Amino acid sequence: MRARVAVLAGALALVAVLAGAALRGDGPAPGTQYVPTPPSDESDGAPVPDPFAYAPDREQALVERAAAGTSHALYARSPGGAAATAERVARWRPQVEAAARSAGIEPDLVEALVFLESAGREDAMAGDLEGAVGLTQILAETARNLLGMRVDVKLSARMTRRIYRALRRGDLLAAERLRRARRVVDERFDPVTALAGCARYLTIARGELERDDLALVSYHMGIGNLQDVLRAWGPDRPSYAQLYFDSTPTRHVDVHRRLAAFGDDSSNYLWKLYAAREIMRRHREDPGELARLELLQTAKNSAEEVLHPAESTARFGTPAVLAAAWDEGEIRVLPDDPVRTGLARDPRMGELASPIGAVPGLYRGLRPEALATALYIGAYTRAYAGGDAPLIVTSAVRDEQYQARLVRGNGEATRNYSLHTTGWAFDIARAYRSRRQALAFQFVLDRLQVLNAIAWVREPDAIHITAAGGSDGLLPLLERLDDG
Repeated sequence: MRARVAVLAGALALVAVLAGAALRGDGPAPGTQYVPTPPSDESDGAPVPDPFAYAPDREQALVERAAAGTSHALYARSPGGAAATAERVARWRPQVEAAARSAGIEPDLVEALVFLESAGREDAMAGDLEGAVGLTQILAETARNLLGMRVDVKLSARMTRRIYRALRRGDLLAAERLRRARRVVDERFDPVTALAGCARYLTIARGELERDDLALVSYHMGIGNLQDVLRAWGPDRPSYAQLYFDSTPTRHVDVHRRLAAFGDDSSNYLWKLYAAREIMRRHREDPGELARLELLQTAKNSAEEVLHPAESTARFGTPAVLAAAWDEGEIRVLPDDPVRTGLARDPRMGELASPIGAVPGLYRGLRPEALATALYIGAYTRAYAGGDAPLIVTSAVRDEQYQARLVRGNGEATRNYSLHTTGWAFDIARAYRSRRQALAFQFVLDRLQVLNAIAWVREPDAIHITAAGGSDGLLPLLERLDDG
């Protein structure tokens, strides 16, 4: 509904994503998408199917990943926190169910929409009163011209100013009288009418777009804008999951560009609705788990502690413990082989080893799944950028003694739980060969975060990335490396 179109991102070069399908006749079925590793000989293994590429039988798993991968912002930014927001939203459940029945939409999704749009606050305003207002954040123009709601912006603004004055002088009764009067001249502030307006919009959108998921996407993106994206796709009507996950800088390129052009996260709106639905489910069924997740989600500026909670994740305390992990194969070397990996190793990696009686090579590796994730990022960034310049990996595994030494001279290094000491985290320098490379890297980061495969944060000089566990589908990338 609130489509705000940003300047189009620069076009990324087109490259072939399918690589080496003819190397073996016993490989995956035709049409399989492969990780775009460079050609190699048979000793390096077969091309690696991309476990994150869209396929119809993978759609539900991708959607579930997306709900988890986009949930951090809801925990981090909900007013008062996710649990407090869920409590506010839950008050409107009877009205939500009535609106959902009239629209023929799942009540939990309408409730999630309220969570996402207003955090359960009937007086919520996004800017001035011509903008999005009320429990379901309806634009004034949409309310008047599409939904048939009464909206007198001038009178509403006047009453809003009087409400603020009453609140400043502590006259709560006067403020409440004014709120009731404002609901008459601006029905967006009336919760029941706002929910009815939301239901009408979803009914109209479903009639135009023919699918519930597309109708929900259009609530933020706008029906017309989503129709433009669908026209770029072609004559068939895909699910939003297919539209989103099968569009990249090299597949359905026009669709990708149109989705990327929205500067307000419209393309991820459906995944956030699903994330909000899951928060509301936990609020009703398992508030203890919701509280636990809220602590983990807000511990850092990313979801890295959700991926690897401190209480259940092994850390390397000393160089000796880390060396033993290398011996056991728990850590594998990060190769300095830009041609094959799209990654270059910063020569300074491990430079603080000597003062703690260790060797730099001890700090030039990662857990296998984290290493495979780094290789995936390097391969796709190079493919999407259309160039050979590698990303520069500046740091990888550490032990707690190394971390303590680093903290002495680096203000950015955390004094608390560092994911580097687990072998799951690595940093990539914010030093790019071109804008094209920067855009390609950004797309890969965002897509993997949506898929809950990584958590990442932007630091002054580097992007700090934590790989999720459970990415076994990427491990075949390691078979293409020579650790020698």
